[in-house]
Amino acid sequence: MANIHVILQDPRFVNAGIADRRCYQGGEAIIDKGSEQRGLYLIESGCVRVLERIELDDKRHIQPGICDLTAGDVFGELSLFTPGPRLASVVAVEPCELIEFDAIELGEYLDRHPQLGYELIKELFLILGCRLRQTDRRLGSLFAWGLKAHGIDQHL
Repeated sequence: MANIHVILQDPRFVNAGIADRRCYQGGEAIIDKGSEQRGLYLIESGCVRVLERIELDDKRHIQPGICDLTAGDVFGELSLFTPGPRLASVVAVEPCELIEFDAIELGEYLDRHPQLGYELIKELFLILGCRLRQTDRRLGSLFAWGLKAHGIDQHL
């Protein structure tokens, strides 16, 4: 089985007009949380940071980094499966080059090329599974920290 990087760099995508190479400078926004833009991105070089905007009790906002992604990683994959607002922002940490795929056109292309579609979807499910396991671990750690910080753990 090929990895996601190899599949998405297949020249058929670029030749089909559903993928474009984009360059971003450090600090430049790639995706804004809440936007309706539907694209899947493959990082060819550089580093990006996934950010979440959180409101604190006193109505202040912070924007912590959830994770950094580098060459070979993909992001925006949920837009292939469901429309809706983006759940996080993504910014370039340093100059980077990405391949951007239009999710709707990519989906239609994969419908016409089911073998390639199967390989891509299989790889995306592996990525999503890894990210879900990582999120579960982080959520468990955060929950345990919150219980200890508020003295609730002694009552369990």
